[in-house]
Amino acid sequence: MATSAIPAPRPELPPVHGAVICVSAPCLVISPEHGQLTGRGIDGIYRSGRRLLSRCVLRVGGREPVAVQGRSLGSDRASFTATVRTGTEAGPDPDIGVERVRHADGTERITLRSFTARPVRLPVEVLLGTDLAELAAVAAGQAGPELPAGVHAAGLRWSTGDAQAVTAAEPAPDDALASAGLLRWQLELGPGESRTIELRTTAARTSRAPAGQVANPLSDARAECDDPRAGAWLRTSVEDLGALLLRDHEEPADAFAAAGVPWRLGLAPAESLWAARMALPLGTGLAAATLRTLARSQTGGPGPDAGKIPGPLRGAGPQLPPGCTGTEATLAFPAVLAEARRWGMPEGEVARLLPAAEQCLGWLRGALGEDGFVADPDPGPRRCETQAHAHRAALLGADLLDGCGRAGAQEWRDWAEALRSRFRDRFWIDGPDGGRPAAALHPDGRPLPRLTGACVHLFDTGLLGGGLFAPGLLDRVRAEQLVRLLAAPAMDSGWGLRSMAAREPGHNPFGHRAGSVRAYESAVAVAGLAQAGFAEEAAALLRGLLDAAESFGFRLPEMYAAEQRTAGSAPLPHPAACRPAAVSAAAGVHVLAALAGIRPDAPAGTVALVPLPGAPLGALRLSGLRVAGEPFALRISRLGLGMVEEAADALQLGG
Repeated sequence: MATSAIPAPRPELPPVHGAVICVSAPCLVISPEHGQLTGRGIDGIYRSGRRLLSRCVLRVGGREPVAVQGRSLGSDRASFTATVRTGTEAGPDPDIGVERVRHADGTERITLRSFTARPVRLPVEVLLGTDLAELAAVAAGQAGPELPAGVHAAGLRWSTGDAQAVTAAEPAPDDALASAGLLRWQLELGPGESRTIELRTTAARTSRAPAGQVANPLSDARAECDDPRAGAWLRTSVEDLGALLLRDHEEPADAFAAAGVPWRLGLAPAESLWAARMALPLGTGLAAATLRTLARSQTGGPGPDAGKIPGPLRGAGPQLPPGCTGTEATLAFPAVLAEARRWGMPEGEVARLLPAAEQCLGWLRGALGEDGFVADPDPGPRRCETQAHAHRAALLGADLLDGCGRAGAQEWRDWAEALRSRFRDRFWIDGPDGGRPAAALHPDGRPLPRLTGACVHLFDTGLLGGGLFAPGLLDRVRAEQLVRLLAAPAMDSGWGLRSMAAREPGHNPFGHRAGSVRAYESAVAVAGLAQAGFAEEAAALLRGLLDAAESFGFRLPEMYAAEQRTAGSAPLPHPAACRPAAVSAAAGVHVLAALAGIRPDAPAGTVALVPLPGAPLGALRLSGLRVAGEPFALRISRLGLGMVEEAADALQLGG
């Protein structure tokens, strides 16, 4: 009897949820919690996607120290504490303390401290090795064996045909054995004395700029709050965004936020642009640089793709085929430029980017199908969120054209009004519970009646002039019904919104876009609900997201499991999620700005505060923000009253 062949399983991404990750793009270090790089799995020191060091094992007195704690000290460094018992003192107490501080740039400082009452002589060994493998090969389980080492000055060197790595030590080791990959010291420590060994791992050849040399356009914002977690969340968010900055190789002065580590340390058009948008309270520099970078990739010439920003396909869960990130980025481009102008992007920069925004709108005009909706990709489903992106692009694009004295604004407002009418007729599925928006329409017009987190984009209409928000695709009655659905336990896990409701067929609490919580989507929901006047629901979602942020050390992963919250529980990590991720880091900035209700209109010289009623986190002060290119600070009282403390002289305050 013939049997069908079982397809080979796809390689799984190694789990990283328990790893301690340091990043200062393009440098990355992935360490286990005990701190020893063993040469197994994905752990190692990377630069521009190449593993420079995979093994760094410390031995003191012939044994490995006992790991006590591994923790992050910031986005780019981590500390690993361990102890050693030499046996020179009676009893079970350790008598040598070991602290290893590891930096993303490949520097590690190993400090040994004696707790003994008499001098001690310690043999210290560090075993080193590497395969110089690419991260993609490591992730696929295809890394090669360790390479032979050679002695190089005060350390060891490895090389292949296209890469080299060097680890140098200070002080120089007493012995360096290339055949064993071993550096050895004999250290003398008196009572209470410390000695430090510094290891520096570098690439001999690289085409990237050294870490830390990318100009950081983000302001150093701070939050002081009755709930101290708000300050920790904002601080970590700003640090992680800065650590993910990469320079564009075509224009090194322009930096954008890489999508996330370890898997996507590079430009992702839609996510890099959304991160820049949510970071606008930190200044318009990142948005301007990201927009310039994407404009350089814009498709030119005649044809249906003219004006489109290219981007790869992205998985959309089990219900829909992959979506095109290029479609999302193209629709986001004019909206982000319009909002950046409201936050104070200089008019000269806006003018230089305006032609690219007009080309995006030109692509949108031609992308509308015969049914009046935008397919993603074409031909394909008409996704709910894609229509929301298109509607926002039209309205904010019209606002941008008006503000810059260009023709066509009314045409786009009429276009958006027609889309609203079609959407309400075709996308809304009536039902005894009040109905819901379809997740998508199939090309033949059949609705997909799934309730997904993507519908939160229906509330994200975008900022217009005068501190007003653009109208949405839903009328008030349907918006209220959607809010009821989002606030119910089927969608709100207690830690954030599920990407698909728990009762839907195919729901998977760990599923990417099939049930897991995506921090970015929940942040969009908080801001959208707040601007639409649903303060109670926005506050409840905000508190759940903040609780999740605390559980993850205020570094929210791009997604995590959507198991229902219960007393004493904690959110479960997704083993393959990027952390930090640009949109998750920017989510902290976006949520706190929405809580304060900052509504700038720099071209008109105004800024208003419309705080979320009830002050759900208590009194709040935000400082170090930027509006109209100048420092901006505000205070929200426990009664929910807002007051601007610092702003550009030219801004008139309202609210």
